[in-house]
Amino acid sequence: MLDETSSLEEVREYFGHDRFASEACGCEVLGASHGHGVCAFTIGPQHKNAQGNVMGGAIFTLADFALAIACNIGENPTVSVQSSIEYFSMAKGTRLIATAEADKSGRSLGFYTVSVVDDLGTKVARMTATCFRRA
Repeated sequence: MLDETSSLEEVREYFGHDRFASEACGCEVLGASHGHGVCAFTIGPQHKNAQGNVMGGAIFTLADFALAIACNIGENPTVSVQSSIEYFSMAKGTRLIATAEADKSGRSLGFYTVSVVDDLGTKVARMTATCFRRA
């Protein structure tokens, strides 16, 4: 995995190979450090549901991508074992930004909160997750 001294470019290179989040959804890494990840995408037609709003699955994908970055830098390989998302509001802007923060990062379990906002500051969603670290 990536260590705590990995540069943003190294993190982007590593996670840029995520075919779904990076390639299909257009998620990009904006910030990364131990216990912290920031990702975004510009809202496009591929993100919208039949009502013309950003699909919940697209929002979840962005949040999950930020989570993957936050929980894998400077840690053993880590995967989400439980996550829950609450949707607050429709996106009103043109871009979504997800920020993941470690609430508690233990040896085998990590607990994280991911906030998703649009570029106008609208609170769109919040995800909480429990992650497991492989030894």
